[in-house]
Amino acid sequence: MKFLEQMIEKMRPLFAPGRPLHLFHAVFEATDSFLLTPPDVTDGPPHVRDALDIKRTMTFVVIALIPCTLFGIFNAGYMHNTVNQVPGAGFLQHLLQGLRLVLPIILVSYAAGGFWEVLFATIRKHEINEGFLVTGLLFPLILPPTIPLWQVAVGISFGTVIGKEIFGGTGFNVLNPALTARAFLYFAYPAQISGDRVWASVTDWAGVADGFTGATSLAVAKAAPAGANIVEFLRQSGFSLKSMVMGLEPGSIGETSAIAVTLGLLILVLTGIGSWRIIAGGVLGTAMSVTLLNVLPEPLRLAKPILQLPFYYDLVMGGIFFGIVFMATDPVSAAATPAGKWIYGFSIGALTIVIRTFNPAYPAGNMLAILFCNVMAPLVDHMVVQVHIRHRARYLARMNHG
Repeated sequence: MKFLEQMIEKMRPLFAPGRPLHLFHAVFEATDSFLLTPPDVTDGPPHVRDALDIKRTMTFVVIALIPCTLFGIFNAGYMHNTVNQVPGAGFLQHLLQGLRLVLPIILVSYAAGGFWEVLFATIRKHEINEGFLVTGLLFPLILPPTIPLWQVAVGISFGTVIGKEIFGGTGFNVLNPALTARAFLYFAYPAQISGDRVWASVTDWAGVADGFTGATSLAVAKAAPAGANIVEFLRQSGFSLKSMVMGLEPGSIGETSAIAVTLGLLILVLTGIGSWRIIAGGVLGTAMSVTLLNVLPEPLRLAKPILQLPFYYDLVMGGIFFGIVFMATDPVSAAATPAGKWIYGFSIGALTIVIRTFNPAYPAGNMLAILFCNVMAPLVDHMVVQVHIRHRARYLARMNHG
């Protein structure tokens, strides 16, 4: 480590203003910040050193995403080998095939998005922010593993430039960049990213084993015929509560396993990175909305069987749990006040259920719900602050009259 520090210090003058490599100063600073603790301090006291800086915050988020990433790699290989009936495929074969499918998506996401990060940092003459370490990994995890790589590059470029850089970069973006990128792909190329039959491009469905469907569990639930028992219909289609919690099913790379998402949730909450209020509010909003739908008149529930679905089924299908834990908790685009976080999280959970239940054009609903609440987050915080101001004004008025 000492040798590395000495080598970086020897190279530092080459990137100073007026020196030959100054144009690449942003890249040098990003490398220095990633490998070592920056040596810079303020000109005058006080000098505050906090163990939890932006770099470590983003590092913890990446660590929290590792369970979803590893499981997503395995599940992609498992789905590919199952659909294509690869003989004798076991754990290692599933893992290797998953790496072949998922690793290029991650690499393209980092390469294309990193290009725009470096370009804007160089033009604006500021440091490259570590926030892209998270965006570059989050984006692949909300994509199907069969998506064309050129669409990955186009999507992350749109999310980075339009979703973040035009607002001023990390810390100024109104919308979550990863979700902005996915929204662009969803509307521009819906056939590849709809979430339904994501394996259709790699198999002949006539040769698939009986009992295996290419549709996601949510797509199957929405397609249930009138009068069907929704839980039994899912079970007969190959989707039990256990299988959906485990996540061995078609879907986006990192969203299918509730167990993997829960491990990430624990890391975020225990380290204080993710807001437990937003997560709890999101789960509560989901549960209450579904419970209200469950008590609608029986003729309505029979005509639309998805209205009978218990809330814990809704929570583990369609990526809503992943979205609440990793997307809704983005500190930049989320509400900032304690009460606002409860309102923000609850709104995401409730709106997701409304969209996925009543709007056939948007199967999952979580993406649009989070983006809509991103836009509304400043208004939520403003209303919360105004309520506090009026409350304190009334309190002071009573004190003065007393």
